[in-house]
Amino acid sequence: AAAVNPALTGTKFAAWHSATVAPGQAYVLNLVLSAGELDDPFDRHGAITAARRSEADVFYDELLPSASPEDHRIMRQSLAGMIWSKQFYHYDVQRWLDGDQLPAPPERRHGRNVGWRHVEAADIISMPDCWEYPWFAAWDLAYHCAALALIDVEFAKHQIELMLSERYLNPNGQIPSYEWDFGDTNPPVHAAGALKVFRAERVQTGRADLDFLKRVFNKLLLNYAWWINRKDREGHNLFEGGFLGLDNISVYDRSKPLPPGFTLKQADATGWMAMFAVQMTVMALELAVEDANYEDMAIQIYDQFLAIANAIAGGDDHGVSLWHDEAGFFTDVLVTPEGTTHRIDVYSWVGLIPLFGCEVIDQRLLANAPRFRELLLKHKKGLFRGHEICACPNWENERGEHLLALVNETMLPRILAHLLSEDEFLSRYGVRGVSRIHAEVQDLGHLPGIGDVTIEYIPGESTSDLFGGNSNWRGPVWMPTNFTLVQALEKYHRYLGDGFRVPVPFLDNEELNLQQIATLIAERLVDLYRRDENGHVPALRGGSPFQDDPNWQDLCFFYEYFHADTGQGLGAAHQTGWTGLLANLVMRRHRKHIPAFWRDKD
Repeated sequence: AAAVNPALTGTKFAAWHSATVAPGQAYVLNLVLSAGELDDPFDRHGAITAARRSEADVFYDELLPSASPEDHRIMRQSLAGMIWSKQFYHYDVQRWLDGDQLPAPPERRHGRNVGWRHVEAADIISMPDCWEYPWFAAWDLAYHCAALALIDVEFAKHQIELMLSERYLNPNGQIPSYEWDFGDTNPPVHAAGALKVFRAERVQTGRADLDFLKRVFNKLLLNYAWWINRKDREGHNLFEGGFLGLDNISVYDRSKPLPPGFTLKQADATGWMAMFAVQMTVMALELAVEDANYEDMAIQIYDQFLAIANAIAGGDDHGVSLWHDEAGFFTDVLVTPEGTTHRIDVYSWVGLIPLFGCEVIDQRLLANAPRFRELLLKHKKGLFRGHEICACPNWENERGEHLLALVNETMLPRILAHLLSEDEFLSRYGVRGVSRIHAEVQDLGHLPGIGDVTIEYIPGESTSDLFGGNSNWRGPVWMPTNFTLVQALEKYHRYLGDGFRVPVPFLDNEELNLQQIATLIAERLVDLYRRDENGHVPALRGGSPFQDDPNWQDLCFFYEYFHADTGQGLGAAHQTGWTGLLANLVMRRHRKHIPAFWRDKD
């Protein structure tokens, strides 16, 4: 009643209206909510609706004036979906576990999220899909903010800070994962989301909100420490991670513990952590421009990044290298209690994610950080304890910028050889979750502690019951990882320039620079929603009224993931959560959100 009557009397109500609509007939229902009685409540209804529609047209036309009608439609519907997916979310964990007037069943006191009694959610949150996933997912939300920042940077900042507030963030530093299990492990992408929003506002307004960045950075330090202390149990800087959001991509359920003494050193978990480390380093350097005290944190975290790079290359005493030099790819490694290692020879996103660990820093960030510059000099050419372990050369490009990257210039072309092969990762619609070289079921033999394992490229719906069987990372195209890959390639290109080129097999080995490769992938992703040579939208099902019916054909469903060979949308059908990143990819094509030093590139 409080939401209806300030006097706290009366009751809430729902209107009930019935009508018979004949086939082919149109029926319009107008609704007016008013604080008082109106003489003619509908006299301005049509004019107001038309005015709001006109304002929306002007807004989106100004946002992307140079786009084709098709790209404009994709961008606008992507962003409309992001706005529509806001939802009030209420979950008081302690109240749920303890019950209301009547006590809860005894088993609930030991049920899911029992370690998250502090969570008291009552907020407007951007949801993955208001129909199928009407609850927040932390790593999804970080990607949502990248799209939301195009049109509502204040709301995007609010969402980033919400997950780091005392009502959500665990006292141990863990960010709640998703409603089904807050304690599960998702990729640490919150720093990436925060940096994306911070940079978007600076490009849009010319103002750097350092207060926002400072608040976020200080809270993210807690999360960073949680990862270092909980997911690197042996202190070797190789991370186990666990589930990591990529559901069934591994040869076993990574959310379940291995037998005592066994560990799985995950290339993707270590790659995500390298990304987290370099982004925290850049955030600290941004803050050090006005507060030199943050230089200490930049040095500390960058040194941790170097240790991660050294570990993934097998440079420490434990000698577990996740880089498979013979294959030119990163893989997971299983370690037995006796210290025996078993490489898991699977070609998947697991081996591509180390590419994400890269950032470019410019002279502006180094001007007030002399000790950090000394650290760069100490580790020139990516040297660490006598070994070249990362792409951190102590030379400046033509803009005076430096590169911090996990993958060095020797590794990069070898990984891209797999990525750019249409017989492996590159599909017509983006990058596959698993390489097509696994198209036939491949027997990987017996892995101690796990058993007999196989891997198979499955381009469409899952054939596994892991995580309910309703998602599949063993083949389909997923927007968040593809988007992050595009960003990473642009960063490498920003530093290495046009002169660094790699051959592209399906172009008769014509050499492209990394910006061109990023564009190639980005355009294939947007092609999911562009009409093909037959006039069909690949993401939409054949025979659907959204393909050919003039009343529906310009409307889009935004799917959770996409069939790698046909482009057909799969999973949740209203997921303009991270699939809303299509808006960023369309904007990228027209260079509306990219700083001047990127905007002029081909």
